[in-house]
Formats: sequence, structure tokens, C-alpha cells
Amino acid sequence: MSKYQKIAGTDGTDLSRRSLFVGIGAAGLVCGFGGISGARAASAAAASAYDPTIWYQVGTDGVVTVNVGKADMGQHVASTMAQIVAEELGSSWSNMRVNLIGNDPKFADPVLGAIITGGSWSTMMNFDAMSRAGAAGRMALVNAGSAMMGVPAGECAGAASRVTHTKTGKSIGYGDIVKAGKVTKAYTADELKAIVLKRPDEYAMIGHELPQIDIPLKVNGTAKYGIDTMLPGMLYGRMVTPPVRYGAKVVNVDDSVAKKVPGYIQSVVLDDKTGTTTGWVVVVAKSYPQAIKAAEVLKVTWDKGPNATVSSESILAESKRLQAKPDGGEYYVKEGDTAAALKTAAKVIEAEYTTSINIHCPLEPMNATAEYKDGILHLYSGNQFMTRSTAIAAGAAGIDPKNVVIHQAWIGGGFGRRLDSDMMVPAALAAKAVGKPVKVIYSRQNDMTMDFTRPLTFQKMRAGLDDKGAIVAMDHDLVSAWPTKRWGIPGFLTPSVDKKGALDGFAVHGADFYYSVPNHTIRTILNEVAQSATPSGQLRSVAPGWTFWAVESMIDEIAHAQGKDPADLRLAMLDGSGDNAGAQRLRNVLLAAMGLSGYGTLKLPKGEALGVACVSSQERKTSTWTACVAHVAVAADGTVKVKKLTVATDVGTAVNPDGVKAQVMGAASWGMSLALFEQATMQDGGIEQTNFDTYTPMRMSQAPEFDVAIIANGEMATGCGEPAVTVVAPAIGNAIFNAVGARVRSLPITAEAVKAAMQA
Repeated sequence: MSKYQKIAGTDGTDLSRRSLFVGIGAAGLVCGFGGISGARAASAAAASAYDPTIWYQVGTDGVVTVNVGKADMGQHVASTMAQIVAEELGSSWSNMRVNLIGNDPKFADPVLGAIITGGSWSTMMNFDAMSRAGAAGRMALVNAGSAMMGVPAGECAGAASRVTHTKTGKSIGYGDIVKAGKVTKAYTADELKAIVLKRPDEYAMIGHELPQIDIPLKVNGTAKYGIDTMLPGMLYGRMVTPPVRYGAKVVNVDDSVAKKVPGYIQSVVLDDKTGTTTGWVVVVAKSYPQAIKAAEVLKVTWDKGPNATVSSESILAESKRLQAKPDGGEYYVKEGDTAAALKTAAKVIEAEYTTSINIHCPLEPMNATAEYKDGILHLYSGNQFMTRSTAIAAGAAGIDPKNVVIHQAWIGGGFGRRLDSDMMVPAALAAKAVGKPVKVIYSRQNDMTMDFTRPLTFQKMRAGLDDKGAIVAMDHDLVSAWPTKRWGIPGFLTPSVDKKGALDGFAVHGADFYYSVPNHTIRTILNEVAQSATPSGQLRSVAPGWTFWAVESMIDEIAHAQGKDPADLRLAMLDGSGDNAGAQRLRNVLLAAMGLSGYGTLKLPKGEALGVACVSSQERKTSTWTACVAHVAVAADGTVKVKKLTVATDVGTAVNPDGVKAQVMGAASWGMSLALFEQATMQDGGIEQTNFDTYTPMRMSQAPEFDVAIIANGEMATGCGEPAVTVVAPAIGNAIFNAVGARVRSLPITAEAVKAAMQA
């Protein structure tokens, strides 16, 4: 019997330990969650002393400021949170503002209990809580406003930032109600649960394409990114990093030439007790150009450490060795008796799939500014995981985490890279060493060679078919580094189904597909060589980016072996039996994508074809049902041109359809880039690619035509930033096979690999 990882809160937001406080504070009406023991009617004085988790404030001018505990990396999650609040609060969109919060634990996610942005979880896990916060505020304002107007509250409604008496049309603005100081209601957890939220057909804002709040700020330059930080007396730090990714030690630093560079201050060898960095030196100078010049002439001698001979080839060889051992790894899924079913199968299809190391390379390189002030370490940076970053910064600096304050900034690209906090370590230690604020900015070379990459993966799959061609068994082995295990947070690991150990679910999610297969086994194996030499992180879509590459390619291979249309096989297997309740939604998006693309009806020239794939990214409990039809043209030399990507995605509730569409297109573009263009390699313990001339994401000229269908059916809102990443590569690979009969099983798909497969 299979057991899948449960993501906290996916069965509905748990408000059992929380209540909502609504009252007047110095800045106006404040609304947020706090412990039941603190819930009480509050005066203005009490409000300032009460310690709730504050989600928004209504000012005396009616302006609503939503405190966003999510990192905004261009996905407009801040606007999404504001739109959810505004819907139930009844505020005019023109009155909505956002405030990015830092690492104060009172702003922890209502579901996860941490300040983290990832997994395409933000909307799903905050929708209910933010809706109830908004509704409670509206109810409190309506009660206070009706009393001020001398009319029954039951005859009033809150909308467009006003409380209106529906019988007479008399109204009063939210700002005027707040100014009068009449809002003093506290809602208990039970009262919050009892609030009847709007039905989807009652929405006035959700489902509408409202302008994103952050865009004007970014256009006029008032939005501040971490790299924009300026502090009085600030110095600049430039890293000198070792030739190996991890494990080096500094033997000697010769700064005799660096001392001749005007503005040079000091070279700081990082003694990082957290182990986030090893063998790094920070050159500190009065300006960044001076720091660069000094770093270029600094002479550092390293002990390269235990990973000095590791390469991509040796990691892959180790993965294959580990996979061949029948007793290694941990079981993620065990359904039926796969071994027996494979042994008696009329036919067994076997295939191996690999993916390469990939780099995040966000446009804004990693940066952080550190300042020690009155015993507090202040860090200015854009970060996706405040809770963990606080601990890392404190551990590196040797101080209590309570004395670390992180000031959140807008982020110029995250994609999972800023779930890590390595940029804060050199800033904190350099500032401590020189006694002044220090801004550290990674060079592009630092950013690429010291990235927490997507791991190289090796997967072996075997499928057993009976004498009628039906799939009776599927065996899936997956070997890689485990990105989440590196974090050292036990709660993020999952017990194996046989309870013999713990595994990193975020290295295997997606392998537990929604197809009905009676006997199914998934084994995930940690490659310790990769874990040490290529410390891996969460790159946009994480495990489903490689698991669905294997699964969806394998389904196509099985279909062709059966002489069936790959789409028809998928539709037949998505019957929703057993643990696969919800497969109908995946079936629906596949049908939608097929219909939209003309799958099965288009007449294409030789060398062109369509390919399909459908996925349930991210995790089973947080699925966003997504399908893709890729239209490719393959030349005689193996060159692949993607002409069109048709993507259908079921997000349940689309808060801002235009924003959802943009995210799906961006994710699909990222998926295509990973499928065809991006590859990092390791040699002698170091990443070989150092800039965009050797690591080559998809260029604008290579972008295909897009056709995106957003399915919003009023179900629970799900994520849209990552799922489409995972569906594109297999759709392209399957289309290539349909076009020229070439099956490529490694990412990225190169022209050389396609040509070799064509000639095989």
C-alpha cells in the first residue's frame, strides 16, 4: 500500500489555534491572527500592546496595506494576497497597497508555520486564511459603520471601501469609520470558522484581471531590490571563491598586491560554522569597482578538499552503481507485488532517463547587505525562506537568532535560488570583521559556480504488459542528490512506506502518478557523491521537473509498443481508481489541450509532429492539473524547432487570470529552456559554466507560439508558477519521436542526440 507525503494544511487551513483580532491601532484598523488566549475586545491602547500576526491595516484614509509574508519575485504574489483580502473586505482596488515583511516570526504562514515561499503553495495555503481575515474586517466595519449611521447592520453591506445602507443608499467610508475609532471587535477561532465566505459566483474581484500593484513601482523605480540597498558608511564586498563547488579550505591569502588598489580595506576568510560556504574569501573595499580590482589580484591558496576529482561523469556512474544494488534506497510507493507482476508479464519495457545539472541564474545576482547596530544584525536582501535564513545568518555570525532582523526586498528572480541564504553569510561575517555595513554582490561567475543547483538525476523504469497489452506493473528507481535533506530540517523529510528510513519527498514527487497501474513501486536513492560535491537546491518545479520527464516519456514508449495513440492510452489510464481520485481533472486538461491544439486532426509536413504529456505538479496533495501538446519540427541534422506549445491548466480558482496566464507561459518557457538548451557540467569538482555564453537559456528568438487555456472551476485555488515547467520537456521529447522516430532519454535534448537516435 502506498503512502504519500502530506503537505501541512492541504486539507484546509487549520484555524483551531488561531483567532482574528480586529481593532484600532496607531496606523488604523488592524486585522490578523493570534492565539485564542489573547482574543478580547480591545481599545486603541490594547491594540498597540496586543501581539497578533497582522495581515493588513486599514488607515484613516481608507487605504488598505496588506502585509505580505511571501517573497515577490515577479510572480505578483503580493498583489494576489491583496486581491484575496480585498474581495472579502470589500475594499476598492485603488485603495490596496502591499508591504513586504521580513523575518518576524509573527508573520509565519498560517498553514506552514514558517516564512517561506516555494512549491507554488502561496495562494493555495493562504487563500482561506486571507479570505477570512478580509471577511472579518468587513463585518467589523459594517457593524461599526451601521451604528454610526443609526441603521441596522443587517441592512448594510461593505463594498467599494464604504459601508452602505441598502434601503436608503446612505453610506460612510471605511476611512471615516476608522478615524472615528469605533472598530473594536475580536473574532475567536470558532467565529472565524463560522464565517460564510462568498461563493465563486459572487466574486467581484477574484477572477478579474486587476492591474498588479507592483508594476508601477517597478516602472518608476521606487521598488527597491536587495541590490539597491544603500546605508551610511557602507563598504562593498567581492567574493573570491575556490575552484571546487564545495569542501575547499583556505590555506593562505596573499593580499600584498591587493593592498596597492585604492580603497582596499581587508580580505576576510569566511569561518562559516553552518557549513553553508567553504573556502570563500571576501575582499572589502570602499567601492564595488575597487573591491573587484582587489579581488582580481588577491592570491589565495586552497586545499581543494574531498571533491576535487568529482565530475558529471563520475556522479552519473555512481548513480548507476547505486541503482544496480537491489537493497539500497528508500521506498516512496509500494502498491501490489511489482516484482512478481514483472516476472510473469508477457512483455517488459525498460528505459533509462537522465537529466543534467541545472543552474538558477536569476537576473539579479545574489546579494546581501549586513549591518550590526545596537547588538542587532540587520540584513537587507531578497529571500524566499526567512525562517531558515535567520537561523543560518545567526549561526554564521555566532549570535542569537532573535538578534537577526532581515529586511525583505523585491526580488529580481528567485526560482528557488533564494530559498538558500549563502549570500547573507559573507555579508554578515565581513561586516563583523570590519565593523561597518558591507554590501556583498555576487559576480555572475560566483552566482553560477556556487549555485545550489538542480541535481543530476538517473532514473530507470520498467513496465510489465500482459498478453492483451495492458500495463500490469511499473517499477521506478530514481537516484540523485536530495535537495531538502541538505537543509537538515527533519520535518521536511518523509518516512519511507516500509518505515525503514526517511526520504526526501522533494526529490521524488511526481513519480507517484495518477495513472491506474495495479502494481507500482518507486524507490528513491541518495547519491552521496552528488550530495557532497553538488549541494543541490530547489530549482523551479523541483522533483517533478525530472520525475515527469521519465514518467511521461515512458508512457509514450509503452503506447508505441502497444500500437496505441499515446493520448488515448493516457485517457484510458486516468480512470480515478484506487488512490487516484482526482484523475478526472487531469483527464479533462489533457482533452482541453488536445482540442485546442488540433491533436489528431492536423495534417503536418514530414518532420513535424505533435506530442503530449500531462502532469499533476507539484505534490499529490497540492496538485495543479496541467497538460501540454508540443508542436515540433525536426531537421535532418537533428535540430529541433518548437513551433507551438499548447498548455491547459486547472488551477481551481484563478485569482487574477491574466497573472495566471503569464505564470503559465513563463513556466512553459522555462520548461522548454531546460528541455533543449540548459546544461551545466562538473569537472574536477567545479561547475564549468561561468556565464551566459556557456550556460545558454532559451533566447527570445527561440520562443514558440503559445496557446494557454486556464480552467477555473471554483475548486480550491492551486499554484501556477511551477507546474507547466514539468510538462513541456516530455511533450517535446514525445513530439520528436512522433516526427522522426528518434527517442531521446536525456535532458537537454541536443541536435546531436536527436541525430544519433535517428540513425540508430
